[in-house]
Amino acid sequence: MKTNNNICDMCGEKGVRIQKVTRTYGKGSRLLVIEHVPVMVCPNCGESYMTADVVHSLERIKLHRQGFAKTRPVAVASFA
Repeated sequence: MKTNNNICDMCGEKGVRIQKVTRTYGKGSRLLVIEHVPVMVCPNCGESYMTADVVHSLERIKLHRQGFAKTRPVAVASFA
């Protein structure tokens, strides 16, 4: 079994895992959905955060969205 030695930037404990999530930015015709965003998740303190490299990459994708994005229909459901 592989040991996870990644250290949490928040609590300093070992065990941080990378989880892929989906993030949305904007709304209406300016909505941008970015899939497979790597987020660091700590099982010890419960914090989740992105590294500086990931944040910079997200900003680059948002700035140059025409070169990265593919248009797809988006279904919307209400949680009520």
